[in-house]
Formats: sequence, structure tokens, C-alpha cells
Amino acid sequence: MSTVDEQHSEAVEESSESLMVPVGDILEAIWEHRRLILKATVVGLILGAAVAYLVLRNEYTATAQLMPPDQQSVTSVSTLNGLESPNVLPNIGGGLMSQRTPGSTIIGILSSDTLLDTIIDRMNLREEYHTKFYTDARKVLSKNTVMEEDKKSGIVSIEVTDRDPKRARDIAQAYIDELNTLLNTLNTSSAHRERVFLEDRLKTLKVELDKTSEDLSHFSSRTGTVNPQGQGEALIEAVARLQGELVTAESELSALKATYSADNVRVRSAQARVDELSGALRKMGGTSEASGTESTVQTGEPYPSLRQLPLLGATYADLARKMATEGAIYDTLTKQYEVAKVDEAKELPVARVLDAPKVPERKSSPHRLMITLGAAMLAGFFAILYVAVRKFWKLLPSETPLKMLLIRFHQPKATALTSSKQV
Repeated sequence: MSTVDEQHSEAVEESSESLMVPVGDILEAIWEHRRLILKATVVGLILGAAVAYLVLRNEYTATAQLMPPDQQSVTSVSTLNGLESPNVLPNIGGGLMSQRTPGSTIIGILSSDTLLDTIIDRMNLREEYHTKFYTDARKVLSKNTVMEEDKKSGIVSIEVTDRDPKRARDIAQAYIDELNTLLNTLNTSSAHRERVFLEDRLKTLKVELDKTSEDLSHFSSRTGTVNPQGQGEALIEAVARLQGELVTAESELSALKATYSADNVRVRSAQARVDELSGALRKMGGTSEASGTESTVQTGEPYPSLRQLPLLGATYADLARKMATEGAIYDTLTKQYEVAKVDEAKELPVARVLDAPKVPERKSSPHRLMITLGAAMLAGFFAILYVAVRKFWKLLPSETPLKMLLIRFHQPKATALTSSKQV
């Protein structure tokens, strides 16, 4: 071995020997300064108690547990993919490589800005958290909320911490309510699309059906046409009866004229009877020039004449047939709409509540005793560390490179301070 190597090894050994920690001396120094350490511990105990009992406020945690829908129901909602948590790996090929579960999807939706903003508006959290922007309110709300999924059972737990126990419960309940609302809104299954289509079609058809019914009622009220077929049969029977009565009355009138003069009372009475029957027959038969759409109200008759009835019956039949068709379609679509609502309800990925959030009876934090003892222990530890470092520094030889470096580092400052005082 060369002389240089020997000198270097000797220097290393000397420096290592000089840097050996004198454990006995340090323990002796700690025992000598036990009063200082005790005072520091007591001060830390007092300060910790003051902070824990006077500064820190009670916080309460409300807990809710959800049973998420099955995988098939969740994956049927294709829109949910954009709301899933970025920590959840995509489903590539399924099987063991897939880490996406219904619970993780539900947690991703619960953590989405859309749902958080809805809760913030619902609970007026920007004012409660003393924040101006939604971003800051979301950060506080996310910090106060813990969501976890049990890998074995798939149950999702939601824990909301707040200084107000009632508000903690309300926020946890708002998570559940808004989750179901958002899932229902984002549902794009075939049953949902069918239900939406039928709902819109029923609204349009209801307006058309009401309009047709109104037109038919106005037409019947204006023309007196209620049942053209029944009215026609009744009019034909009435006309036949009047014609029979008219023939009988004319025969009686002819017989009376052969016996009595025209001024005879019986002749005049028979003539009046014949005129009355002829007028009634003309009214029921109508004139050939009468319009089929002429209002019976304008002519002073409660019902249309026999000549008007076929023309009015055609319009009445069209309106009645249109109303019957629309009514049948409306009834059919109503049944399909009810079936579609049932099918949609079966497919909706609604999370089931296992444990509803309740108002917490006990505080969850702060743990004042632990904070007080921790502050006391921390203060005592730093006091011991101060005494040990100070003693070690005093026992450290002046030739130690570390001590020489620190002395050189502080020497210019001391010289500058001395010169400034002399000036």
C-alpha cells in the first residue's frame, strides 16, 4: 500500500473516531436538563389543550351505504362512460383484465362535476363554505366526502363530514337523490327511447283528438245532427205516418165537401187539419234547394230535414270516424306507454339504499385528548433533541470538518457584526 493511501485511511479513521456519538454524555445532559424538558412538555400540553378545546370545532360524519345495480344495468347506460372515475381502467376484453365494477362506476358518477354542482346548488354550499366559485366549493365538498367500495360485496359507502350534523346527513342524502336522478336522466336504453317517443306521440294525439271532438260537437250543435242513421230512420217513419194521416184527412175533407158547403165549421176544421199535416210534411222533407250545411238554427228547426240529412250525415260520419280512429290509436298507445314505463323501470340502474344516512349523534373529530398528548410529546421530543444536539456540538472536536465548515460560515457574519458595532 502506498504512503498516500495509508495517510488517507488514517484520516478517515480519525474523522470517524471524532464523529462517534457520545451516547453516555448525551444521556447525562438530558438528565441534567430534565426540568427544561419537563417545562417544554408542560407548555406543549397547555398549548395543545388550548388548540384542541378552544380553537378546533366539533365535526360530525354521516354515513350511507348503497347497493349498486348489476353490471349489465350500468353498462346499458352508455353515457355514463364519460363520467367514470379516471382511476378506473377501461374494460378491455372483460375477464380478469377488467377492473371496472358497478361500484366504481357509481363512485365515478358521484365524483362528477355535474352531480357535485347540483348538490352545491341544492344545499347552498358556496355560502356555507364561504367560497365564491364552484371550483372551490367542489374541492371543499370532495375533501369532506369519502367514498369507498367493498371489493368483496360491492357495497359503496359514502361518508360526509361537516360541522353541522344535520347538514352532514342532508348532504349524504343529496348524494343518493341526485345519483338516481342523474342515472334516470342519462338512461338511453331502448325502453327509455320507446317511452319518450310514446309520450311525445300521446301529447300530439291528445291535442288532435280534442280538436276533432270539439269540431264534431260544434257541428252537431250547429246543424242538429246527432245520429244521422237513427235520425234518418226516425224521419222516414215520421214522414210515412204523416203521409198516412194526410191521406186520411184529405179523404175526410172530400167527403165533407160533398155534403156541406165550404163555410161549414166541420169543412173548415178538416181543411185546417189537411194544411197542418201538409206543412209538417214539407218541413220534414225539406226543399231540393236546401243546402246540406245550412244551419237548422238559422231556419228555426231543431233538427235537419230529410233532404239535408244525407249531406250533413257525410260530414258527421267523417268527423265521427276520425274521432273514433284517433281514440282507438290513443287507447292503444296509452297501453304501450304503460308497458314501456314498466320496462324502463326494470332497466333503470337505480342504486338501492342499504343504510340511509342519519343525523350523527356523536362527533367524529377532533380527538382532543390525542391532540393534547401529541402536542406534549412533540414538545418534549424537540426539547430532548435540542439538548442532545447542543451537547453533541459541544463535545465535537474543533478539528472536525463539519464544525470547521460551520465556524467558517458564521465567522464572516460575526466579523461584520463586530465592525458595525465599532463604527
